[in-house]
Amino acid sequence: MQENIAPTKANLMSAQSALDFSKKGYELLDKKRNVLIREVMALMDRAQEIQQKAQAIFREAYEALQTANITLGISQVYEVAKSIPLATDFKILTRSVMGVEIPEVKYEKQELDHYYSFYNTNTALDVALTKFHEVKYLLYELAEIEASVYKLATEIKRTQKRANALQNIQIPKYEDMVKNISEVLEEKEREDFFRLKVLKKKSDDR
Repeated sequence: MQENIAPTKANLMSAQSALDFSKKGYELLDKKRNVLIREVMALMDRAQEIQQKAQAIFREAYEALQTANITLGISQVYEVAKSIPLATDFKILTRSVMGVEIPEVKYEKQELDHYYSFYNTNTALDVALTKFHEVKYLLYELAEIEASVYKLATEIKRTQKRANALQNIQIPKYEDMVKNISEVLEEKEREDFFRLKVLKKKSDDR
């Protein structure tokens, strides 16, 4: 017998219970894995859409910035850039997907405040700043998606490992245990039945 398990009815019930528990555990892990995979696929589709928008806006922003650098001079553009404060118009919350906490960036789009004087600037610089301001919100979403996909992918890998352990190790082990104990008990029942039959025959012959 595997692991020297005594072939008793109590051990058979225990092994059957462990087998049922392992199968239910595998089903739950498989369901969790599928839900997480669907979530990742949806996020990746969304990321692709946002990336395409961001690339187009970045292209326009850098073209305008290049024009501003040429017409105003890099030093002047740099001075304007230093006047723009760090972005603080967002909050990072979390939401749960099958027990996995993933980030959720909350923000409200604000109109661009011009932190610089219009004196000694031009339209190209205004366009560049407007475009960079616009793309900022797309980057918030991309950051949220990237962090979420990383966390979900890590959990998918962990869930897959646990599911494989149940499917390939635990479940076969308990299936063999149930099978072997059942066979031994059935053989013992046949032997007991045969002995009883012999004893009854001897008793009838007296």
